[in-house]
Amino acid sequence: MKYEIVIDGKAATLSIAGERFEYQREGGPPIERQYSASPAGDGTWSILVDGRSYAVAILGAGEVSINGRVLHVDVFDPRELRGRRSAADRSGPQAVTAPMPGRVIRVLVEPGQQVAAGEGLIVVEAMKMQNEMKTPRAGRVAAVKTVRGATVSAGDVLLVIE
Repeated sequence: MKYEIVIDGKAATLSIAGERFEYQREGGPPIERQYSASPAGDGTWSILVDGRSYAVAILGAGEVSINGRVLHVDVFDPRELRGRRSAADRSGPQAVTAPMPGRVIRVLVEPGQQVAAGEGLIVVEAMKMQNEMKTPRAGRVAAVKTVRGATVSAGDVLLVIE
């Protein structure tokens, strides 16, 4: 699973696979480590990273305490069609991507069509659930990069809005 995160105003990505994670600050080198986590009480966790223990408490409202140090943390799941900047802040073409592997059930728009923010664009079936991808902003459909019945992988570009 890959997440975009902002810790005390500094952007990074965090990828978690099994008992390993990769953390990379924007513009910095990736850091890979092995970890384990276990609940230590109500809203608290004990996390072990390469033999070093961390006491983590989720304080709420985007605040986390790590060994007593409070950090403001925002976590963005790219499958939710949002990122560090709101869609309204973005200019130029914007790709709408598949949130997970699946099959395209319906394409609801055509190239050149005007769309309103939040309008349905395409329906992808994954794990027996249908997920309707919606436009993150108003614009025009510049390109449709898939067809009904196509198999898609997570992150594949389905269409482009401009």
